[in-house]
Amino acid sequence: MRYKGLDLNLLHALDVLLELRNVSRAADRLGLSQSAVSAALARLRQYFGDELLVLDGRRMHATPFAEQMTEPLRVYLSATDSLLASTRPFDPAATPRTFRIIASDYVVAAVLVRVAERLAHEAPLLRFEFISPDEGSLERLKHGTVDLMISPRDYLLTTHPTEELYEERIVVAGWDQNPIFARGMTEEDFFAAGHVAVAIGTHRETTFADKYMRSLERERRIEAVVSSFTLVPWMLRGTMRLALMHERLAEVLSHALPIAYTAVPFAFPTMWEVAQYHRTRSTDSGLRYLIDQVRRTAAEA
Repeated sequence: MRYKGLDLNLLHALDVLLELRNVSRAADRLGLSQSAVSAALARLRQYFGDELLVLDGRRMHATPFAEQMTEPLRVYLSATDSLLASTRPFDPAATPRTFRIIASDYVVAAVLVRVAERLAHEAPLLRFEFISPDEGSLERLKHGTVDLMISPRDYLLTTHPTEELYEERIVVAGWDQNPIFARGMTEEDFFAAGHVAVAIGTHRETTFADKYMRSLERERRIEAVVSSFTLVPWMLRGTMRLALMHERLAEVLSHALPIAYTAVPFAFPTMWEVAQYHRTRSTDSGLRYLIDQVRRTAAEA
């Protein structure tokens, strides 16, 4: 479709190019050849009379004009996606669609990989793009450039719809040769041990479990801090260190690594994982299907 002389299909390619700043990666995202994406960029440059992306060494940089149009472009595409999603029937077995989901590596490893495995058979034309949370996550959600964000409620926006997905228990994990697991862990054992903590993103965002621990009068001795939940077991193996971990993740990892886990030896709150999406997606039947699948899979874990 053309509008004022512009092939509107090119706008999706432009959005991906402005996000990735790399022709080959954009081609992978779009499912096109590099030559096709290069040709699309050339047509966009000709239409707008601007270079849009300029190669400097091995990286492409957006021109001031391209930077200025980035946000309006994303708002336009998000509104278009919402319009199409609300008017087009969603058939899991026949509808091709890419879901972009912001979720921690814990959520991906413990729940979403199982969702993807199930839907590979039930909805074979669906594609998933999992994005790690960072300082730009809420902006992506606010601008509608992702379909879904899964997180504890404290880390979500108050201006867009949320839905509780599942409840998660926090456990204590460690090396399976640590004798503390065989004899039974006490509160004194817990605080006497060294610990591994998790801090997310460049701003080192505190996790749900670590945030609660900071509210207590007693402090742990932190011996290592890692940037993702799935790195924790590697810092536990062969040591007497302990870590607070999501029970579903501990269960998954205990089958692949020498990890044991047990209940926290004192009162500890459970955590709710919550789904959030842009308010314009409230009638999106495809998104509703996905949320239901996540909830169903978590209930079976």
